[in-house]
Amino acid sequence: MPSDAEALAAFGYELGLLKRIRRSGWWHAGVRDPESVAEHTMRTAQLAAIIAAEEGGDPARAAFLALWHDTQETRTGDLPHTASAYLRKPDPRRITADQTDRLPQRTRDAIRGAVDEYESRQTLEAVCAKDADKLEMLLQAVEYRDLGVHRVDGWIDSARNDLKTATARRVAEAAVTLSPLAWRDR
Repeated sequence: MPSDAEALAAFGYELGLLKRIRRSGWWHAGVRDPESVAEHTMRTAQLAAIIAAEEGGDPARAAFLALWHDTQETRTGDLPHTASAYLRKPDPRRITADQTDRLPQRTRDAIRGAVDEYESRQTLEAVCAKDADKLEMLLQAVEYRDLGVHRVDGWIDSARNDLKTATARRVAEAAVTLSPLAWRDR
């Protein structure tokens, strides 16, 4: 059996795959080199913290949940929503259990707990993290549209329809009318 340090290092290597796995649904819209799962996760975690702060939740907890929301894709790849008609959705809790099986107890419990909380959507922080996932997709779609990819309206509409928090809905409404370079005009 590997030592705790070896198990943690091996898991670190597995997580590194997220830097190379592309968000595959964007290929359908014509994006040749879409962002990686890791790039998506970074902004999702940041947005989760912002949404939670505005909604009166714990920003650190929401960001932590968002950090783990797609780590299962090291085992499955990023499956576009069109795959759901042909494949059963992989169970994130089961994949996470397999991924963390050899990790030290405290780490294993922290990661499994985060994935379970995110998937259950029973806490404000989990709702904020899920909204951040959708809002990040919306922002990315607007950025791609601004670069000339014209078939992204479905992603924008889907994200807007799925948002639960008032903060995420307000940000989405503003985002669809702003240039992705609006931050430079301040």
